[in-house]
Amino acid sequence: MRIKLMLLSLMLASCSGLSSPLLSPYKMDIRQGNYVTPEMREKLKPGMSKQQVRYVLGAPTINDAFHGNRWDYVYRLERGGKVIEKQNLTLYFEGDNLTRIEEGSQTVEPAPVKTD
Repeated sequence: MRIKLMLLSLMLASCSGLSSPLLSPYKMDIRQGNYVTPEMREKLKPGMSKQQVRYVLGAPTINDAFHGNRWDYVYRLERGGKVIEKQNLTLYFEGDNLTRIEEGSQTVEPAPVKTD
């Protein structure tokens, strides 16, 4: 019985080095943050109030206690454990009015096209 257990554990340990798509674990798509569409971005205009910006984009992802005049909207998409897309949108306010918009978005890897 001991011999069988040792052989079984040895065979299972030898299979751990295989990287077969049939044996790989499922990794689900992970979306984090606020996705800002181009239509939403076009609605932003300097001079808008914080309330108007919140209506267009929703609540900011990051509220910095040290920079109350800055709102950050961050978005990240992971597919299969790899980052596919990142978006960063930073809004600066003076008082209650939007004064400056900084945008940085990039597609890390093109998303695969699904054909059914």
